[in-house]
Amino acid sequence: MNAVRIPGTAVIEGDQLVSTSPATGGEAGRVPVAGTADVVRAVEQARVAGNWWAGLGFTGRRERLLRWRRLLAQRMEQLAELVHAEGGKPIPDALVEIVIAVEHIDWAARNARRVLGARRVRSRLVLAEFSAHLEYQPYGVVGVIGPWNYPVFTPIGSLAYALAAGNAVVFKPSEYTPVVGQWLVDTFAEVVPEQPVFTAVHGLGDVGAALCRAGVDKLAFTGSAATARKVMAACAESLTPVLLEAGGKDAMIVDADADLDAAAEACVWGAMTNAGQTCIGIERVYAVEPVFDAFVDKVVERAGRLTVGPDDADIGPITMPSQLDVIRQHISDALARGGRAALGGPDAVQPPYAHPTVLVDVPEDSVAVREETFGPTLTINRVRDADEAVARANALPYGLGGSVFGRRRAASVARRLRSGMASVNSTLTFAGMSTLPFGGVGESGFGRIHGADGLREFARAKAVTRRRARSLLPSTTFERTPADVARLVKAVKMLYGR
Repeated sequence: MNAVRIPGTAVIEGDQLVSTSPATGGEAGRVPVAGTADVVRAVEQARVAGNWWAGLGFTGRRERLLRWRRLLAQRMEQLAELVHAEGGKPIPDALVEIVIAVEHIDWAARNARRVLGARRVRSRLVLAEFSAHLEYQPYGVVGVIGPWNYPVFTPIGSLAYALAAGNAVVFKPSEYTPVVGQWLVDTFAEVVPEQPVFTAVHGLGDVGAALCRAGVDKLAFTGSAATARKVMAACAESLTPVLLEAGGKDAMIVDADADLDAAAEACVWGAMTNAGQTCIGIERVYAVEPVFDAFVDKVVERAGRLTVGPDDADIGPITMPSQLDVIRQHISDALARGGRAALGGPDAVQPPYAHPTVLVDVPEDSVAVREETFGPTLTINRVRDADEAVARANALPYGLGGSVFGRRRAASVARRLRSGMASVNSTLTFAGMSTLPFGGVGESGFGRIHGADGLREFARAKAVTRRRARSLLPSTTFERTPADVARLVKAVKMLYGR
């Protein structure tokens, strides 16, 4: 008997994972469910394919990745329709997500040799007779566990950089967006048909756990902090290195000299895009007292204009049905503790949608301030000055991104945020900057994707030395004499002891 389908909920029927639209309940597609043996087999096949892929060198991989980039660019509309059908994301937002993903593939392919290629390294006094060089070698097989909220952009931030570095990839997409994940795999196979360099395994959490234990050489995960701990524990059994991006509770600071119209526009986008289902979304705002009321009015006016619905609306459905209860709970708790709804409120949650909600003067110990909401909601609290704003922003264990609006001190305030990224007079922009690393601190995880650091994340540093002459100051040998040691000590004192 088939399981009862709740729109948007992943359902297993027989040996298939059925994906449905959170808005309509319509079937978006089916993929085969992997068992533990299937996952192990996929990793074993990827290891063979990875040897071939690494052997292509930077030039061969670049050429194939750029062909994949071209294919994705040509089929953007098709992929956006699939993202919309499976996750409910408005098509314009899906297209923007794909544009950024294509840019990351391009940058990784074009810059892998420059960042990871072998290079000479200068030697120092004690080993002056040796030359040295550094190179970065691929791990082999990288496992990637992806999220549902940005099913194209986020996994590509790991898998494109892992592929450019010379690794094979086994990808476990979210059970809420498996069809999008399989689409990425299938299009890559069109341009790289020779070997299963990039493959997918599908299923629920047990499949992700199996991937952690299947012998991958590194694992990259994006998801909640609670699941990140489980992933890390599973990988620790075999000392498999991990890269974790575990979400956030990002804050925006609005200083007294901020352009309030620009700040409000960016705030609404940063908080409400993708129905607020963004790990780097703005969930908290700290506005200084002199501009607080005017800023709140501007945010409420803009957020109140947003449309909510299944097709051409600004905000689509909440992708994961269980999140609706979290959003409602956070709103109710904030109001019960003395906060005020300047827009929306508990009635804003109307499954499968959540309408924009702006909460003001919310106590800092409420769950709406302290825990990730992942909905189109926002708390705005007043502070005396930017110093108090920084203290409040940094008070949580999360540390992913953040934003500061102002003129005179904005850049210095941004540097003080305990976060992996920050934007000044904008929101979320660091995610689309392929030249910059992306990642968090604290309970937002560790490791970096994107940019040069993202390429290095998926390669092992290999140091090589080579003797090029007789030692003038022999030290690392039992053949050294007391006179050799004396000369070495004298040389060091002359160079460094003054």
